[in-house]
Amino acid sequence: MGIGPSTKETSLHHFRDPLLNIVSADTDVDLLGIIIVGTPQDNSEKHFVGKRVAQWTEAMGADGAIISCDGWGNSDIDFANTIMEIGKRNIPIVGLSFIGVQGKFVVTNRYMDTIVDFNKSDNGIETEVVGENNINELDAKKALALLKLKMRQKIK
Repeated sequence: MGIGPSTKETSLHHFRDPLLNIVSADTDVDLLGIIIVGTPQDNSEKHFVGKRVAQWTEAMGADGAIISCDGWGNSDIDFANTIMEIGKRNIPIVGLSFIGVQGKFVVTNRYMDTIVDFNKSDNGIETEVVGENNINELDAKKALALLKLKMRQKIK
């Protein structure tokens, strides 16, 4: 769903995306693909997009998924719905989002139990510093480690 909550990512960040680099280099997992979706305005379209992403994830035979969100507020609806749709299909899922000082989502569900906050500022707010509002290598490693844990728990 995105990389960071602002447009401050550089093209170099996109070409060297930490999440993609960490996941694709890990020999314990098999990266099946990347799904990029927008944020529709209409709630019915938000739910449609979430269901399609989940159906696609299920059709690929994914054993787990990582989802990232590039916003908050209205974007929380898309994020939560997509996580729920994937979770309902019994696919372990981990989320990444800029939470910071807001400390909570507009909407939640029981599948949103593993979210990595990629806020970097001490004040918990979006800053004007390039690279401070998006996923870094440590965030990616946390997300992947949490996903592996959830996938192992599912096997038992």
